[in-house]
Amino acid sequence: MRHYEIVFIVHPDQSEQVPGMVERYRQTVTGRGGKIHRLEDWGRRQLAFPLQKIHKAHYVLMNVECDGETLEELDHAFKFNDAVLRHLIVKTSGPATAPSPMMKEEKSRSLTAPAAEGSAKPAPVEEAAARA
Repeated sequence: MRHYEIVFIVHPDQSEQVPGMVERYRQTVTGRGGKIHRLEDWGRRQLAFPLQKIHKAHYVLMNVECDGETLEELDHAFKFNDAVLRHLIVKTSGPATAPSPMMKEEKSRSLTAPAAEGSAKPAPVEEAAARA
């Protein structure tokens, strides 16, 4: 079995359907003896350029280990699902279990947000009241 990294982009109107889609794709892989090493839901993000007059879409990343038939079935499911705007399947050299750079960036952003709030300058109204 080979390792693959799969990213697919879902229409923003179908964001509520993403967990069901992911579960269906997960069952496709595991039902045929494959493994899912990493599964990340990146949420809604701005597209680099509009696709079908859509500027935002829902992103999902999967790192899987499966055979060629399973990969063909996943590719077929992506192609004929109208909610999936684009998909990309890349063969990798081994399993990837560490968080992706997108998730690391999200985590670092969430860790620095509380620190930034604490070091914020007081509002001008508070400064004026302190001087008086």
